[in-house]
Amino acid sequence: MADLAAAEPWCVRQTGLSAEALETAALRQAESLFALANGHIGLRGNLDENDPQGMPGTYLNSLFEVRDLRYAEAGYGYPEQSETIVDAPNGKLIALSVNGEPFDVRTGALVAHERVLDLRAGTLRREVEWVSPAGAAVRIVSTRLVSFPHPSVAAIRYEVTVRDPGVRLRLDSDLLANEEQAAQRDDPRAATTLHRPLRPVGHSDDVLEHRTRRSGLAVAAAVAHRTAGTQAVTSGPDRIRCTITGEGALRVDKFLAYAWGEQASARRARQDRDAAVALGFDALAAEQRAYLDDFWAAADVELDGDPEVQQAVRFGLFHVLQAGAQAGPHPIAAKGLTGNGYDGHTLWDTETFVLPVLTYTHPACAGLALRWRHATLPAARERARELRLAGAAYPWRTISGSECSGYWPAGTAALHVNADIADAVLRYAAASGDDGFLREAGLEILVETARLWCKVAHRADDGRWHISGVTGPDEYTALMDDNAFTNLMARHNLRGAAAACERFPDRAHDLDVGAGELAAWREVADELHLPWSPAREVHEQAAGFTRLQEWDFAETKDDDYPLMMRFPYLDLYRKQVSKQADLVLAMALRSDAFTAAEKARNFAYYEARTVRDSSLSAPAQAVLAAETGHLELAHDYLAEAALLDLRAGGESSGDGLHIAACAGSWIALVMGFGGLRDNGGRLSFAPRLPEHLPRLCFRLRWRESSLRVTVTPAEATYEVSGPPVEITHHGEAVTVAGAPVTRSIPPLEVRAAPPSPRPPARRRDALEA
Repeated sequence: MADLAAAEPWCVRQTGLSAEALETAALRQAESLFALANGHIGLRGNLDENDPQGMPGTYLNSLFEVRDLRYAEAGYGYPEQSETIVDAPNGKLIALSVNGEPFDVRTGALVAHERVLDLRAGTLRREVEWVSPAGAAVRIVSTRLVSFPHPSVAAIRYEVTVRDPGVRLRLDSDLLANEEQAAQRDDPRAATTLHRPLRPVGHSDDVLEHRTRRSGLAVAAAVAHRTAGTQAVTSGPDRIRCTITGEGALRVDKFLAYAWGEQASARRARQDRDAAVALGFDALAAEQRAYLDDFWAAADVELDGDPEVQQAVRFGLFHVLQAGAQAGPHPIAAKGLTGNGYDGHTLWDTETFVLPVLTYTHPACAGLALRWRHATLPAARERARELRLAGAAYPWRTISGSECSGYWPAGTAALHVNADIADAVLRYAAASGDDGFLREAGLEILVETARLWCKVAHRADDGRWHISGVTGPDEYTALMDDNAFTNLMARHNLRGAAAACERFPDRAHDLDVGAGELAAWREVADELHLPWSPAREVHEQAAGFTRLQEWDFAETKDDDYPLMMRFPYLDLYRKQVSKQADLVLAMALRSDAFTAAEKARNFAYYEARTVRDSSLSAPAQAVLAAETGHLELAHDYLAEAALLDLRAGGESSGDGLHIAACAGSWIALVMGFGGLRDNGGRLSFAPRLPEHLPRLCFRLRWRESSLRVTVTPAEATYEVSGPPVEITHHGEAVTVAGAPVTRSIPPLEVRAAPPSPRPPARRRDALEA
């Protein structure tokens, strides 16, 4: 990102504001990086004055508009409508005039400009020194927060001081609805542009009330200002403006509160705003810091030897928390609440990448996200009926729970989403010990997802069960038979559902699960085919994959990536090329299904065919690289995932951060170098560090305990706070209780990186440069 300062352990700092940083793409990326959210409200990191800007953005979780999907040739089961996140009324706007001249970073003299995202305070602080074209010198300090303890509240402190006496200051502080949005980019990941999606239904001098035009969702936004300056307020259907004037210095505390969905009312918005005003900005900031102190005490990761990755993994954890923190069941979108990419949709990224991190760092958030999945079961059941399936068919892309993807090879054929959600249910239940969740919401999810697999699986002449015509995680290999990831995850789903039903037989009876159905689930799970190539001595990503034509990487230029933007899918589907880790991801999640030798051969084979046209790929590749002895390669992939948004840039970050990649940096460290696995509801670790990284320390929650793991290249130390925890260290059963337990790390043959069509940048070279 333009003007990003050197890495610091606990903040992200932008110093200066160069011409490059004022270009639209750079502005959009900075607005995503500096976004603040709390799982309910998201404020993009726009400049206070909002000009220049890349893309405005104020988001409320699940505030969306409906739009029609149009097809050149429609087919049965194609969704008729999709959903797009709505830009809610924007209360960030504070425009300053100095002796009648507007403050603009592009005019006058910008003496100093700095923005700091503080990962411990949970604030965005901006400090500016500016001289107007007429020569008036001012200093501006603004501090913005979106409250974790008060989910409907955001607040801004804006302070202006001047050098010379008699300088007249004016602030125009707005709450503005229906802002103009940038035109949609020609990219399937970009959002649909909505024009004036909010219909005004009422306004006053402190509250705007709107309703989305088609989805009919209500929203009320309340604002208040506390200042010693002179205030004058004007209002209309889409804008409340508070004009504040003074001389010499001004300080304004601005409080915002939103009420939407079932809680939408002007009265509720005012109540929450008034409660925030009564607390005051300083108290809100203190509560924010206390909340984050508690989070970091149980979630922090320390990595010695790579300052940029150290900063990035904390940045990633902070944004995962901002996306996932919840006071009630809500979805966690692929971009969180940092932008409108993917139309604000939730995908399978949530359960496979984000929820594992939250399960071990902030389990209450993971439980609420899964309760949202349970709340959308009626829509998933309806989708299954529409597709002539059984049980539930969870959507590929959604906000409300209805399928929003018109791309049917994924939206219809990516049935692995069901098993991904079931996997998250089983992991959360084991790690948290939340039996109440498992008995009620979790069991119903497991049962309905299991029922789908018994409908789509069939027994073939070989006596095995098969699942045909599905799309796994790799979207470049669609509509294949026996996708290994899908089959392994379905097997886990079926066995987990059967075990949970036997644990809670009364609930299973309520859900009409009988002995025959349980037996059928186990039979399918035990006999579900896992394709294998005797000629290559590797597992096949899908049946016949190793017999497909090889992709000609020698003739593929650097600017041909991502391939989906340069080649027809028909070409991609018929070749041995993977958009992202597929079988490799299966080995990370279901590691007990493979031997060590199989993992090594599989990893090398698919490394040569995976192009990482998805940000979801590098974390899984890091995990398997570490397990199979490619420790430097694991570091390379860790850095790629961790630095994707923070330092690598890219237009896709301008639409919002890659929240799964943010989570992926934790996964690459803790599951990769930390060797964490949780098969069978038991924690196991097989940590390994490359010699050039002297120390890794991470914390995680396990039921009533907090576990701290410290790894060096030679040994690992385990410490627990709370009841004893039974773990496995490189195959040795260990009880961690009271005093720290230290174990040596057995030697492993360190291997050079296998060939790859797009090898990641060598991280060690960057550190030694």
